[in-house]
Amino acid sequence: MTKKERFEKIIAYFLENKPFAQTELVYNNPYELLVAVILSAQCTDKRVNVITQEFFQMFPDVNRLAQAEVFEIFELIRSCSYPNNKAKHLSGMAKMLLNDFGGRVPSGINELQKLPGVGRKTANVIASVIYNQPAMAVDTHVFRVSARLGLTYRSKTPLETEKQLVQHIPEDLIPLAHHWLILHGRYVCLARTPKCSECGLTEWCKYYQEKAKTGKN
Repeated sequence: MTKKERFEKIIAYFLENKPFAQTELVYNNPYELLVAVILSAQCTDKRVNVITQEFFQMFPDVNRLAQAEVFEIFELIRSCSYPNNKAKHLSGMAKMLLNDFGGRVPSGINELQKLPGVGRKTANVIASVIYNQPAMAVDTHVFRVSARLGLTYRSKTPLETEKQLVQHIPEDLIPLAHHWLILHGRYVCLARTPKCSECGLTEWCKYYQEKAKTGKN
């Protein structure tokens, strides 16, 4: 099977079975998603959604967040991972949004990465989810699943994975494919104990085929 065929089969499967995949973060506007994605670094979406309920009541927009003291932000997000750094990032992000971008979340990957707490993955999420751009955000799930399926080859970094994936996924499907891979990794292709018996992709999965050869299925 060629790489092109593998991509086509896997994309066809997801289109049929998960045509409406989307982020599990709860948000109502670009500002809220940006906050949620910053908080989600090494933290579950479930935990972030709990935190942001109170957070957005206290800081409903970028103007209010920019006026907040870092310790105020910290108190609301202390149950997530790395709350000290994230509190500082959120404060700095809000101030920069107001001062440099007129309070509007930018759409460009490079502009987004200027914001405190926003790396390439977060920037790609915003560009993809909010602005429907062909940006592939690579987290641990995307990195693992794409390698196991055989969609990427010997990729050592998220950027390498991103570049390999966007070469073979149609531009209009890249925002959707991002969610396919994340959700598949979150609920089926688990890191330690992948649920291969529940997976509909085994026919085209390199990881599964290798297990079959060694008799470990």
